[in-house]
Amino acid sequence: MTTEIYRDAWGVPHLRARSALELARLQGLVTARDRAWQLEVERHRARGASAAFLGPDALPWDVFARRARLDDTASRCFAALERQDPETADWVRAYVDGVNEGLAAADAPEFTSVGLAPGRWEPWTPLAVWLATHILFAGFPAKLWREEAARHLGPEAVGLFAADGPGSSGSNGWLVGGDRTVTGRAVIAGDPHRFVEDPGVYQQIRLACDEFDVVGLAVPGVPGIAHFGHTGTVAWAITNAMADYQDLYRERLRRTGAGVEALGPDGLWRRVARHTETVRVAGGESVEVEVLETDRGPVIAGGPEGLDDGAPLALTLRYPPRVTVDLGFQALLPLLRARRVDDVDRAFDLWAEPVNVVQAADAEGGVLHRVAGRVPLRARANGTRLVPAWEPGHEWTGWHETPRAGLTDGVAVMANQRGPAAELGVEFAAPHRADRIRALLAQRRRWSASDMPALHTDTYLASAAPLLDRLPALEGLTGPAAALRERLLRWDRRMDAGSGDAARFAALRSALVRRLAAHPAFAPLAVPPAYPEVFLPWLALLPRVGFALEHLLRAKELYGIDRQRLLREAVEEVAEAFAGQPAARWGDTHRLAPWRALPDPSDEAPALDGDHDCVLCTSAVPGWTDLAARGPAARYVWDLARREDSLWVVPFGASGLPGHPHHHDQLPLWLKGELAPVVTDWARLKKESDHG
Repeated sequence: MTTEIYRDAWGVPHLRARSALELARLQGLVTARDRAWQLEVERHRARGASAAFLGPDALPWDVFARRARLDDTASRCFAALERQDPETADWVRAYVDGVNEGLAAADAPEFTSVGLAPGRWEPWTPLAVWLATHILFAGFPAKLWREEAARHLGPEAVGLFAADGPGSSGSNGWLVGGDRTVTGRAVIAGDPHRFVEDPGVYQQIRLACDEFDVVGLAVPGVPGIAHFGHTGTVAWAITNAMADYQDLYRERLRRTGAGVEALGPDGLWRRVARHTETVRVAGGESVEVEVLETDRGPVIAGGPEGLDDGAPLALTLRYPPRVTVDLGFQALLPLLRARRVDDVDRAFDLWAEPVNVVQAADAEGGVLHRVAGRVPLRARANGTRLVPAWEPGHEWTGWHETPRAGLTDGVAVMANQRGPAAELGVEFAAPHRADRIRALLAQRRRWSASDMPALHTDTYLASAAPLLDRLPALEGLTGPAAALRERLLRWDRRMDAGSGDAARFAALRSALVRRLAAHPAFAPLAVPPAYPEVFLPWLALLPRVGFALEHLLRAKELYGIDRQRLLREAVEEVAEAFAGQPAARWGDTHRLAPWRALPDPSDEAPALDGDHDCVLCTSAVPGWTDLAARGPAARYVWDLARREDSLWVVPFGASGLPGHPHHHDQLPLWLKGELAPVVTDWARLKKESDHG
């Protein structure tokens, strides 16, 4: 045997080779064959060069990528990897060799449509793709919002709009120990919530060689299986820990005859690294970008000419890989080679970014529930707002120890709520998803892998309570509005696509959000400040009100706003609107809106169950749109008793090629909450490949 490629009935690649190096090259080759267009989009985005073929809409990201120095950081991290872990560096290079071989023969139609030829990957490109994919995961732009909210409304606004509010959405993950399963072996299940992309952000794959045999979900463009994997004897999965590990510094810069200088915390002006780069824009003029970097980090907004109360202002981003030249790729091979939870634990000691909560279990009964990643020690103010670079006390002084946790009543549940990582973050998701999963798991004593999809697809919306609780006190409603109120008070609070009650609740919620956002009390926040366009989603008032509605309704007092009056108006509006469409259902407007580098106007968006705070987290933006751009980017169930009883699904399919039989063939499963079997029998795979 040299190398072998098999495909199961869903087109998932199962790869075999003699060595890890041969296997890495094969993984790169197959990924390029399946997803050449996706890989090249990600490479260009990491380099800040996507506007050259995607046009002006991609320019804000490209400018940010250049100013944040993503590709340069990846290059430095790879150089450090070569020095410190040459085996892993060679393994990454083998993957890149495979990608380049596959791209050389790529024939995806998207390339022709934009006039782009596949390029060539550098050894550090997988690190750049990883960094570009995760640079916004810690949500550092939220600090811009907190700064504005506190400045205009007072410090209490930070808690109202952010901390523990529903503005943060992430992933579900749960581990059921062997004493709570029918087999006596653990089951791990969950679903990562991300922006749903087509092709998908996760790639189902199997990697087997003389050293290991692992099935899991890979990130296209990155070797190995980082986030979700099953080696046969041990399995692991992650959720976003919601840790805060990136800082924004306000800088005072000045131009001199020799260049640009920044004022440091010691009161001295120091030279700033400076150069310019040109971003090409398809259908537009090229843009010259001034790239600046102080001792804190790259300047991502403003510059020497920016003003803040008359003083020059710029914002620098300090993020761990730029400081440590380490992206944690040293963890990837040890994860593939893991046999027990202790091996997984040691591998995640090497993890850097993003910071995750890890759940793992092995066939011998071992379990693991821990935080992995690098979070700096620094002043608490760094985590909540912009801090002045010219004042002492905001330096990084070391790294937090990563917390650990155990199981409670035989289970561990993480859904981005305050948990093991509580001391490491500022904003967390509301506890609704985690509480609901735990409540569902408590309904029976023994669980099997096949039971888990019922949890994935639960649509109960606990966050509806604050709004519904205010309905009984409404006075002076017209007949239709009173009938709507009574209907919603009887509603089972399930956000099913076929539910008329869910449609009416969502419409009422949006009507109320719009009224709150339009109130004069919030007027100072209605116009976002002049930050780069890429950060505007974090600064838009309407989504902030929508995601914080729970807190805004429960607050004892809200800046003098008569919430009952606004709610009464919203009820009357919705009652009148639905009088003309009595058969309306939630799925009429709550539909999937995936991100595509090249939008397809002919695409028919399917109806979706779920909502932001349901376990089935299909996130719309109340008050703005019912379309869901975020949702489960995959679902998985890892069975530690028999790996072949494990299950998985992705939103679209294994192939990124339009028109391919496996391009969208998993979408019907994903929509219904069904999962495909994980196939591990090589003889069956050979047979399925022969007939594929």
